[in-house]
Amino acid sequence: MILCLDAGNSQLKYGLHDGSAWLLQGAVAYAESQALAHRLPARPARIVACNVAGETARRNIERLAATLGASLTWFSSQIAACGVSNGYLHPERLGADRWAALIGARTLQPGNVLVVLAGTATTIDFLDANGVFRGGLILPGLALMRHSLASGTAGLPLAQGTHHPLPLDTDDAIVSGALEATAGAIERMARHLSADVHGDAAAQQLSCLLSGGAAGALLPHLDLPTRHIEHLVLEGLLCAD
Repeated sequence: MILCLDAGNSQLKYGLHDGSAWLLQGAVAYAESQALAHRLPARPARIVACNVAGETARRNIERLAATLGASLTWFSSQIAACGVSNGYLHPERLGADRWAALIGARTLQPGNVLVVLAGTATTIDFLDANGVFRGGLILPGLALMRHSLASGTAGLPLAQGTHHPLPLDTDDAIVSGALEATAGAIERMARHLSADVHGDAAAQQLSCLLSGGAAGALLPHLDLPTRHIEHLVLEGLLCAD
Protein backbone atom coordinates (compact mmCIF):
# COMPACT_ATOMS: atom_id res chain seq x y z
CA MET A 1 0.00 0.00 0.00
CA ILE A 2 1.49 3.34 -1.07
CA LEU A 3 0.37 6.91 -0.43
CA CYS A 4 1.43 9.44 -3.06
CA LEU A 5 1.45 13.10 -2.02
CA ASP A 6 1.73 16.17 -4.26
CA ALA A 7 2.37 19.26 -2.15
CA GLY A 8 1.40 22.12 -4.42
CA ASN A 9 1.21 25.82 -3.72
CA SER A 10 -2.46 25.75 -2.76
CA GLN A 11 -3.36 22.21 -1.65
CA LEU A 12 -2.01 18.82 -0.71
CA LYS A 13 -3.13 16.28 -3.31
CA TYR A 14 -3.14 12.63 -2.30
CA GLY A 15 -3.73 9.19 -3.72
CA LEU A 16 -3.74 5.78 -2.05
CA HIS A 17 -2.79 2.84 -4.27
CA ASP A 18 -2.98 -0.84 -3.33
CA GLY A 19 -0.61 -2.10 -6.03
CA SER A 20 -3.40 -2.71 -8.52
CA ALA A 21 -5.54 0.42 -8.53
CA TRP A 22 -6.14 3.74 -6.85
CA LEU A 23 -8.37 3.29 -3.80
CA LEU A 24 -8.97 7.04 -3.57
CA GLN A 25 -7.60 10.36 -4.74
CA GLY A 26 -8.34 13.86 -3.54
CA ALA A 27 -7.01 17.12 -2.16
CA VAL A 28 -7.03 18.84 1.23
CA ALA A 29 -5.98 22.22 2.57
CA TYR A 30 -2.71 22.12 4.48
CA ALA A 31 -4.56 23.02 7.69
CA GLU A 32 -6.42 19.70 7.33
CA SER A 33 -3.48 17.55 6.25
CA GLN A 34 -3.07 15.73 9.57
CA ALA A 35 -6.71 14.64 9.47
CA LEU A 36 -5.86 12.70 6.33
CA ALA A 37 -4.45 9.93 8.52
CA HIS A 38 -8.00 9.17 9.73
CA ARG A 39 -9.64 9.40 6.29
CA LEU A 40 -7.63 6.67 4.59
CA PRO A 41 -9.35 3.30 4.26
CA ALA A 42 -6.05 1.52 4.94
CA ARG A 43 -2.65 2.47 6.32
CA PRO A 44 0.11 2.77 3.73
CA ALA A 45 3.47 1.14 4.29
CA ARG A 46 5.17 3.81 2.20
CA ILE A 47 4.73 7.45 1.23
CA VAL A 48 6.22 9.06 -1.88
CA ALA A 49 5.94 12.83 -1.89
CA CYS A 50 6.97 15.78 -4.01
CA ASN A 51 6.93 19.27 -2.58
CA VAL A 52 7.00 22.67 -4.28
CA ALA A 53 5.32 24.46 -1.36
CA GLY A 54 8.26 24.98 1.01
CA GLU A 55 9.25 23.97 4.52
CA THR A 56 5.83 24.18 6.17
CA ALA A 57 4.44 21.65 3.72
CA ARG A 58 7.49 19.45 4.23
CA ARG A 59 7.01 19.44 8.00
CA ASN A 60 3.30 18.64 7.61
CA ILE A 61 4.11 15.64 5.45
CA GLU A 62 6.80 14.44 7.83
CA ARG A 63 4.33 14.61 10.72
CA LEU A 64 1.74 12.74 8.67
CA ALA A 65 4.26 10.00 7.87
CA ALA A 66 5.12 9.69 11.57
CA THR A 67 1.44 9.44 12.50
CA LEU A 68 0.89 6.71 9.91
CA GLY A 69 4.10 4.90 10.77
CA ALA A 70 5.02 4.90 7.06
CA SER A 71 8.42 5.27 5.43
CA LEU A 72 8.79 8.55 3.54
CA THR A 73 10.61 9.06 0.25
CA TRP A 74 11.05 12.54 -1.19
CA PHE A 75 10.73 12.65 -4.96
CA SER A 76 13.04 15.00 -6.87
CA SER A 77 14.04 15.68 -10.46
CA GLN A 78 16.73 13.53 -12.02
CA ILE A 79 18.58 13.22 -15.32
CA ALA A 80 16.42 10.24 -16.30
CA ALA A 81 13.74 7.99 -14.80
CA CYS A 82 10.96 5.65 -15.95
CA GLY A 83 11.72 6.08 -19.64
CA VAL A 84 11.89 9.89 -19.48
CA SER A 85 15.06 11.90 -20.12
CA ASN A 86 15.37 15.34 -18.56
CA GLY A 87 16.57 17.89 -21.11
CA TYR A 88 16.67 20.82 -18.66
CA LEU A 89 20.01 22.66 -18.64
CA HIS A 90 20.18 21.96 -14.90
CA PRO A 91 18.00 18.84 -14.46
CA GLU A 92 17.89 19.11 -10.68
CA ARG A 93 16.25 22.56 -10.95
CA LEU A 94 13.20 21.31 -12.79
CA GLY A 95 10.21 21.47 -10.45
CA ALA A 96 9.50 18.07 -8.90
CA ASP A 97 5.82 18.35 -9.85
CA ARG A 98 6.68 19.02 -13.49
CA TRP A 99 9.07 16.05 -13.54
CA ALA A 100 6.47 13.75 -11.97
CA ALA A 101 3.86 14.94 -14.47
CA LEU A 102 6.21 14.15 -17.37
CA ILE A 103 6.75 10.64 -16.00
CA GLY A 104 3.01 10.21 -15.55
CA ALA A 105 2.41 11.41 -19.11
CA ARG A 106 4.92 8.92 -20.49
CA THR A 107 3.01 6.03 -18.89
CA LEU A 108 -0.42 7.22 -20.04
CA GLN A 109 0.06 8.70 -23.51
CA PRO A 110 2.45 7.57 -26.26
CA GLY A 111 3.82 9.94 -28.84
CA ASN A 112 4.49 13.67 -28.67
CA VAL A 113 2.70 15.24 -25.72
CA LEU A 114 2.18 18.70 -24.29
CA VAL A 115 1.97 18.26 -20.52
CA VAL A 116 0.01 21.10 -18.92
CA LEU A 117 -0.32 21.65 -15.16
CA ALA A 118 -2.90 24.37 -14.56
CA GLY A 119 -2.62 25.36 -10.92
CA THR A 120 -1.36 28.41 -9.05
CA ALA A 121 1.12 28.61 -11.90
CA THR A 122 0.55 27.08 -15.32
CA THR A 123 3.35 25.00 -16.84
CA ILE A 124 3.38 23.83 -20.46
CA ASP A 125 6.03 21.19 -21.14
CA PHE A 126 6.89 19.21 -24.26
CA LEU A 127 7.66 15.49 -24.00
CA ASP A 128 8.61 14.01 -27.35
CA ALA A 129 7.80 10.55 -28.65
CA ASN A 130 11.20 9.27 -27.50
CA GLY A 131 10.51 10.27 -23.92
CA VAL A 132 12.77 13.34 -23.95
CA PHE A 133 11.63 16.46 -22.10
CA ARG A 134 12.60 19.21 -24.50
CA GLY A 135 11.53 22.32 -22.61
CA GLY A 136 8.51 24.27 -21.50
CA LEU A 137 6.87 27.46 -20.32
CA ILE A 138 5.83 28.82 -16.93
CA LEU A 139 3.15 31.50 -16.64
CA PRO A 140 0.78 32.73 -13.93
CA GLY A 141 -2.24 30.53 -13.31
CA LEU A 142 -5.76 31.70 -14.08
CA ALA A 143 -6.50 32.82 -10.52
CA LEU A 144 -3.09 34.47 -10.15
CA MET A 145 -3.71 36.52 -13.29
CA ARG A 146 -6.97 37.81 -11.83
CA HIS A 147 -5.38 38.55 -8.45
CA SER A 148 -2.40 40.34 -10.01
CA LEU A 149 -4.70 42.71 -11.91
CA ALA A 150 -6.74 43.40 -8.77
CA SER A 151 -3.68 44.06 -6.60
CA GLY A 152 -1.53 45.81 -9.19
CA THR A 153 -4.05 48.31 -10.57
CA ALA A 154 -6.18 51.02 -9.03
CA GLY A 155 -9.38 50.44 -10.92
CA LEU A 156 -9.70 46.73 -11.71
CA PRO A 157 -11.64 44.32 -9.49
CA LEU A 158 -10.90 40.76 -8.41
CA ALA A 159 -12.93 39.49 -11.31
CA GLN A 160 -15.65 36.88 -10.95
CA GLY A 161 -16.90 36.98 -14.52
CA THR A 162 -17.46 34.40 -17.22
CA HIS A 163 -15.82 33.76 -20.56
CA HIS A 164 -17.09 35.50 -23.68
CA PRO A 165 -15.38 35.78 -27.08
CA LEU A 166 -16.00 39.56 -27.06
CA PRO A 167 -16.62 40.61 -23.43
CA LEU A 168 -18.66 43.75 -22.75
CA ASP A 169 -18.09 43.74 -18.99
CA THR A 170 -14.88 44.32 -17.00
CA ASP A 171 -15.14 41.13 -14.92
CA ASP A 172 -15.85 39.10 -18.02
CA ALA A 173 -12.99 40.79 -19.85
CA ILE A 174 -10.50 39.84 -17.12
CA VAL A 175 -11.65 36.23 -16.83
CA SER A 176 -11.79 35.85 -20.61
CA GLY A 177 -8.36 37.43 -20.97
CA ALA A 178 -6.80 34.96 -18.53
CA LEU A 179 -8.40 32.00 -20.27
CA GLU A 180 -7.54 33.19 -23.77
CA ALA A 181 -3.94 34.01 -22.79
CA THR A 182 -3.39 30.57 -21.27
CA ALA A 183 -5.10 28.68 -24.08
CA GLY A 184 -3.17 30.81 -26.56
CA ALA A 185 0.17 29.93 -24.94
CA ILE A 186 -0.65 26.21 -25.14
CA GLU A 187 -1.81 26.38 -28.75
CA ARG A 188 1.10 28.64 -29.74
CA MET A 189 3.56 26.05 -28.41
CA ALA A 190 1.72 23.41 -30.41
CA ARG A 191 2.16 25.55 -33.55
CA HIS A 192 5.86 26.04 -32.81
CA LEU A 193 6.27 22.28 -32.59
CA SER A 194 4.49 21.77 -35.91
CA ALA A 195 7.17 23.93 -37.54
CA ASP A 196 10.03 22.28 -35.63
CA VAL A 197 12.24 19.47 -36.83
CA HIS A 198 9.45 16.97 -36.20
CA GLY A 199 7.48 18.23 -39.19
CA ASP A 200 3.79 18.16 -39.91
CA ALA A 201 3.35 14.39 -39.50
CA ALA A 202 4.54 14.54 -35.90
CA ALA A 203 2.47 17.64 -35.26
CA GLN A 204 -0.66 15.77 -36.29
CA GLN A 205 0.14 13.22 -33.57
CA LEU A 206 0.69 15.86 -30.89
CA SER A 207 -1.73 15.54 -28.00
CA CYS A 208 -2.19 17.40 -24.74
CA LEU A 209 -2.52 16.06 -21.21
CA LEU A 210 -4.13 18.60 -18.89
CA SER A 211 -4.13 18.47 -15.11
CA GLY A 212 -4.40 20.79 -12.10
CA GLY A 213 -7.09 22.66 -10.23
CA ALA A 214 -7.87 25.02 -13.11
CA ALA A 215 -7.98 22.28 -15.75
CA GLY A 216 -11.78 22.16 -15.82
CA ALA A 217 -12.05 25.87 -16.58
CA LEU A 218 -9.39 25.70 -19.28
CA LEU A 219 -10.39 22.48 -21.04
CA PRO A 220 -13.33 23.84 -23.10
CA HIS A 221 -11.12 26.53 -24.62
CA LEU A 222 -8.36 24.35 -26.07
CA ASP A 223 -8.42 23.71 -29.79
CA LEU A 224 -6.23 20.60 -29.88
CA PRO A 225 -6.69 16.96 -28.81
CA THR A 226 -6.71 17.12 -25.02
CA ARG A 227 -7.12 14.52 -22.29
CA HIS A 228 -7.94 15.62 -18.74
CA ILE A 229 -6.06 13.66 -16.07
CA GLU A 230 -7.18 14.90 -12.67
CA HIS A 231 -4.04 13.98 -10.74
CA LEU A 232 -1.25 13.53 -13.29
CA VAL A 233 1.51 14.23 -10.75
CA LEU A 234 0.29 11.34 -8.59
CA GLU A 235 0.49 9.03 -11.61
CA GLY A 236 4.14 10.00 -12.01
CA LEU A 237 4.94 9.53 -8.33
CA LEU A 238 3.45 6.05 -8.43
CA CYS A 239 5.48 5.07 -11.49
CA ALA A 240 8.71 6.48 -10.08
CA ASP A 241 8.42 4.66 -6.76
